[in-house]
Amino acid sequence: MDVKIKSAIISVSDKTGVAEFAKNLAAMGVKIISTGGTAKSLAQAGIKVVSVDSVTGFPEMMDGRVKTLHPKIHGGLLSIRDNSEHQAAMKQHGIEPIDMVCINLYPFEQTVAKPGCKFEDAIENIDIGGPSMVRSAAKNHKYVTVVTSPCQYDKVVEEMKASGGSVSEKTRSDFARVAFGMTANYDSAISKYLNKQAGVRYPERVSIALTKTMELRYGENPHQSGAFYKLPANDEVSVSSAKIMEDETQISFNNLLDVNAAFELAKEFSEPAAVVVKHLNPCGCAIDNDIHKAYQKAYETDVVSAFGGIIALNRKVDKALATTIMESYSLFGKPKGAAGFFAEVIIAPGFDDNAVETIRTLKPWGKRVRLMATNEIDRTKIDCGEFDVRCVIGGMLLQDRDLIGWEPALLTYPTKVKPNKEQLEDLRIAWITAKHVKSNTITLVKDRRLIGVGAGQMNRVESGFIAFKNSAEDPTGCAMGSDAFFPFPDNVDQAAKHGVSCIVQPGGSKKDDEVIAAADRNGIAMVFTGKRHFKH
Repeated sequence: MDVKIKSAIISVSDKTGVAEFAKNLAAMGVKIISTGGTAKSLAQAGIKVVSVDSVTGFPEMMDGRVKTLHPKIHGGLLSIRDNSEHQAAMKQHGIEPIDMVCINLYPFEQTVAKPGCKFEDAIENIDIGGPSMVRSAAKNHKYVTVVTSPCQYDKVVEEMKASGGSVSEKTRSDFARVAFGMTANYDSAISKYLNKQAGVRYPERVSIALTKTMELRYGENPHQSGAFYKLPANDEVSVSSAKIMEDETQISFNNLLDVNAAFELAKEFSEPAAVVVKHLNPCGCAIDNDIHKAYQKAYETDVVSAFGGIIALNRKVDKALATTIMESYSLFGKPKGAAGFFAEVIIAPGFDDNAVETIRTLKPWGKRVRLMATNEIDRTKIDCGEFDVRCVIGGMLLQDRDLIGWEPALLTYPTKVKPNKEQLEDLRIAWITAKHVKSNTITLVKDRRLIGVGAGQMNRVESGFIAFKNSAEDPTGCAMGSDAFFPFPDNVDQAAKHGVSCIVQPGGSKKDDEVIAAADRNGIAMVFTGKRHFKH
């Protein structure tokens, strides 16, 4: 059933396109009812406006807190048009039907995001009348159209012009669905803010506000559907804030998971750093004074696994680096076992125009690689309040993000041999990389470059076996990292057989004495961090 629009309330904080929208409505004979700043803005644009207080018979009061909370507004929105009792009540009380509500809400999230926002200012930016009208209109969408975003204006005008002033039942239903999602997200943001103010980390109820960014080709597998949603905007540079540059192939569910894993590791380093990730685990990681050399070192860690991987960089990509990436397979000697090279995604703080052109044209697969550009990384803007959320069937697990990195002041040195400056640098990389590898984890680092990874095994000795077996070079003299303590000396004995010079691990095992003794027997320096980095 189409419903002709004869009257509309327009009251918006975001006034983008609203004057043009109201002009179109007025040209089709729609009576425009408005409040405060919106009414003034529309009047200045030459649009005839009926004030809310002339409809209700009451002035705006209490600093604008009360203006639309009135039976003549909500009765006009909620009345069932073909219900005789409703119509009789409207006639008795002089209530006119309202056919459309165009509302967007007070900018609560933008207000509380401002530095130094006062609690009183946050409270005054909690919209009451707006959500109330939106909910009334959305509930009664059989008869009322609820418009909550400037991106909906054109559709409404097109339908009305094509149908003599009516909006279709499908559009009213779609817009109502969107409207309830908007008010739910709005309340979620308020709840989050008030919990934070009260110092409540895990409140009785948690609502996580998400906005759909894109639908994906499919989920982890082709028989699963998938979509990408973002949390409300914050200042942290991340995969969610990155811009996907022009590409011919839609980014996938797995791509986004892997890009997040790669970029979060790259963000850990202030020095130029390059990371290659495959199936959520780094198969390459290196730092260097030169980002070009850092990339080469990262790629050479495991050239077989790098095929079809994700590349993350913490420096902007210029033409020379773009060329190096695209020519990796031939530049670095066509390593044995490698079938070639192809990158699914490259994410970096930016790309020069000629770098993009190089990537797109140098190799046939360059047209398929997705390029994701972020802003410059600023670790002072990391959102410590965001939850790390894991899903289980029928519920979710929430925890703080693991933001602990290398903490030199907290390190202890239990062995007779102490690491030198160069070894400490490799230990730092081994420790930080281990944090981003699925447990159980062993990492091997040499000359500021990851040379071996053992990931996700049921026992740590097996992880060590894999790391040494697949090491990119002779591990003699390398640093070893473990995401959790050694329950037995067996990993130390294994390390000694391969010439490891130093080890970093949390410590805290009941058999630390035996582990330390094994290190001392073999002349291995050991560092305890006192923290664990399980990653399930």
